[in-house]
Amino acid sequence: MTATNPSVGFFEAQCRKQVAARDFALNPFERACLPFVRGRTLDLGCGLGNLAIGAARRGADVTAVDASESAIERSGRLAADERLPLRAVLADLASYAIPGRFDTIVAIGLLMFFDRGRALALLGDIQEHVADGGTAIVNVLAEGTTYMGMFDPGHYCLFGRDELKTRFHGWNILLDERHEFDAPGGTRKVFSTLVANKPSTRSEP
Repeated sequence: MTATNPSVGFFEAQCRKQVAARDFALNPFERACLPFVRGRTLDLGCGLGNLAIGAARRGADVTAVDASESAIERSGRLAADERLPLRAVLADLASYAIPGRFDTIVAIGLLMFFDRGRALALLGDIQEHVADGGTAIVNVLAEGTTYMGMFDPGHYCLFGRDELKTRFHGWNILLDERHEFDAPGGTRKVFSTLVANKPSTRSEP
C-alpha cells in the first residue's frame, strides 16, 4: 500500500486510536496463527505489531513491515525497550520485494488491499521465499464480503471461497478456516485463513 492509498490513511488512523487506547490485544486470526510462527519470520502488513511482538517474545527472529508510521514506531520502540529480536521496517507494500528466505512468512489482512494482479504476485513472492520446511500464514477477505468501506475503489481483491487452498496445492495444510462477521451498515466480512507448510525439496543424503 502506498502513502496516497486511502487504505493506508484508514489504517494509520486506526493505529493511532489503538495506540492512544492502549488496545494491543491479538485479533482472533493472530491468536490462531501465533503457535505456528517460528524461526526467521517476516510479518507483512504487521499493523501495530501485536503478532510480531508476540512471536519475538517466544523466540522468533522477526522482521515486521508496514506502511503505517505509527505502527512501525510503536513496534520498534517496544522491541528496543524489551530487547526483542525484532526489526520494524516502514515500507510501501505495493512494491515491496521480499529480501531472502524465511522460516515463516505472515500476511494477515493484507493481500485484499491490492488489485488482483499485485495480490497474486505478492502471494507468489511469499510462496517463493518461504524456506523448505517453512510456513506461510495468509488471511484474506473472501467472496461474499459486502463491506467495502476501507477499500480504495478498484484496488482490492476478494479471494474465492477455496482459492487460498487451491493456490497452496502441494503444500501441507495445517489450518484452513473460514469466518464471517457482521460489519457496519448491515454488511458482512468473510475471511479465509490458511496456514501451510512448504514441503522440503532436499534430497536425502
